Amino acid sequence: MKLEKIKKTSKELELEITGENETMLNPITEKLLQDEDVDYASYIADHPDSKKRRLYIRVKKGEPIDLLKKALKQIEAELKDFEKNFTGKASIKTKKTKSKPKSKSKK
Repeated sequence: MKLEKIKKTSKELELEITGENETMLNPITEKLLQDEDVDYASYIADHPDSKKRRLYIRVKKGEPIDLLKKALKQIEAELKDFEKNFTGKASIKTKKTKSKPKSKSKK
Protein backbone atom coordinates (compact mmCIF):
# COMPACT_ATOMS: atom_id res chain seq x y z
CA MET A 1 0.00 0.00 0.00
CA LYS A 2 1.20 3.47 -0.87
CA LEU A 3 -0.21 6.66 0.68
CA GLU A 4 0.20 10.10 -0.80
CA LYS A 5 -1.21 13.30 0.68
CA ILE A 6 -3.03 15.21 -2.07
CA LYS A 7 -4.59 17.99 -0.02
CA LYS A 8 -4.39 19.07 3.61
CA THR A 9 -6.00 22.08 5.22
CA SER A 10 -7.21 22.69 8.76
CA LYS A 11 -10.60 21.16 7.86
CA GLU A 12 -9.88 18.85 4.90
CA LEU A 13 -7.69 15.90 4.07
CA GLU A 14 -7.41 14.06 0.77
CA LEU A 15 -5.20 10.99 0.44
CA GLU A 16 -4.41 8.88 -2.59
CA ILE A 17 -4.13 5.21 -1.67
CA THR A 18 -2.57 2.79 -4.13
CA GLY A 19 -2.99 -0.95 -3.73
CA GLU A 20 -6.15 -1.01 -1.60
CA ASN A 21 -9.80 -1.20 -2.50
CA GLU A 22 -13.24 -0.83 -0.94
CA THR A 23 -12.59 -3.69 1.47
CA MET A 24 -10.38 -1.38 3.51
CA LEU A 25 -11.79 2.02 2.65
CA ASN A 26 -15.47 1.31 3.25
CA PRO A 27 -15.12 0.55 7.00
CA ILE A 28 -12.86 3.58 7.44
CA THR A 29 -15.38 5.85 5.73
CA GLU A 30 -18.30 4.37 7.69
CA LYS A 31 -16.48 4.86 11.01
CA LEU A 32 -15.58 8.45 10.10
CA LEU A 33 -19.20 9.23 9.26
CA GLN A 34 -20.27 8.03 12.73
CA ASP A 35 -18.15 10.78 14.32
CA GLU A 36 -20.14 13.96 14.96
CA ASP A 37 -17.01 16.05 14.30
CA VAL A 38 -16.82 14.75 10.71
CA ASP A 39 -18.80 16.76 8.19
CA TYR A 40 -18.14 14.54 5.16
CA ALA A 41 -16.13 11.42 4.33
CA SER A 42 -15.94 9.44 1.12
CA TYR A 43 -13.64 7.44 -1.09
CA ILE A 44 -13.46 7.69 -4.84
CA ALA A 45 -12.15 5.41 -7.57
CA ASP A 46 -11.56 6.80 -11.03
CA HIS A 47 -12.35 3.39 -12.47
CA PRO A 48 -13.26 0.03 -10.87
CA ASP A 49 -10.10 -1.56 -12.30
CA SER A 50 -7.86 1.25 -11.04
CA LYS A 51 -5.49 0.42 -8.19
CA LYS A 52 -5.76 4.00 -6.91
CA ARG A 53 -8.44 5.32 -4.57
CA ARG A 54 -8.84 8.72 -2.95
CA LEU A 55 -10.06 9.15 0.60
CA TYR A 56 -11.57 12.57 1.30
CA ILE A 57 -12.40 13.87 4.78
CA ARG A 58 -13.91 17.22 5.77
CA VAL A 59 -14.36 17.98 9.47
CA LYS A 60 -16.53 20.38 11.48
CA LYS A 61 -13.95 20.65 14.24
CA GLY A 62 -10.64 19.07 15.09
CA GLU A 63 -7.84 17.97 12.80
CA PRO A 64 -8.74 15.60 9.93
CA ILE A 65 -5.65 13.44 10.56
CA ASP A 66 -6.54 13.08 14.24
CA LEU A 67 -10.09 12.01 13.41
CA LEU A 68 -8.77 9.51 10.85
CA LYS A 69 -6.42 8.05 13.48
CA LYS A 70 -9.33 7.86 15.94
CA ALA A 71 -11.47 5.98 13.40
CA LEU A 72 -8.61 3.56 12.66
CA LYS A 73 -8.14 2.84 16.38
CA GLN A 74 -11.87 2.15 16.75
CA ILE A 75 -11.79 -0.28 13.83
CA GLU A 76 -8.70 -1.96 15.26
CA ALA A 77 -10.46 -2.40 18.63
CA GLU A 78 -13.53 -3.89 16.92
CA LEU A 79 -11.36 -6.35 14.98
CA LYS A 80 -9.49 -7.37 18.13
CA ASP A 81 -12.80 -7.94 19.90
CA PHE A 82 -14.02 -10.02 16.96
CA GLU A 83 -10.80 -12.05 16.97
CA LYS A 84 -11.04 -12.60 20.72
CA ASN A 85 -14.62 -13.84 20.42
CA PHE A 86 -13.83 -15.95 17.38
CA THR A 87 -10.69 -17.63 18.72
CA GLY A 88 -12.11 -17.93 22.23
CA LYS A 89 -14.69 -20.44 21.09
CA ALA A 90 -13.64 -24.09 21.05
CA SER A 91 -15.91 -24.60 18.11
CA ILE A 92 -18.29 -22.44 16.20
CA LYS A 93 -21.82 -23.69 16.38
CA THR A 94 -23.80 -23.84 13.21
CA LYS A 95 -27.24 -22.35 13.53
CA LYS A 96 -29.84 -25.01 12.94
CA THR A 97 -32.56 -24.16 10.51
CA LYS A 98 -35.93 -25.76 10.40
CA SER A 99 -36.23 -28.05 7.46
CA LYS A 100 -39.29 -27.69 5.33
CA PRO A 101 -41.48 -30.73 4.99
CA LYS A 102 -40.94 -32.47 1.71
CA SER A 103 -43.76 -31.93 -0.70
CA LYS A 104 -45.41 -34.97 -2.08
CA SER A 105 -45.39 -35.05 -5.83
CA LYS A 106 -48.34 -36.44 -7.70
CA LYS A 107 -47.64 -39.36 -9.97
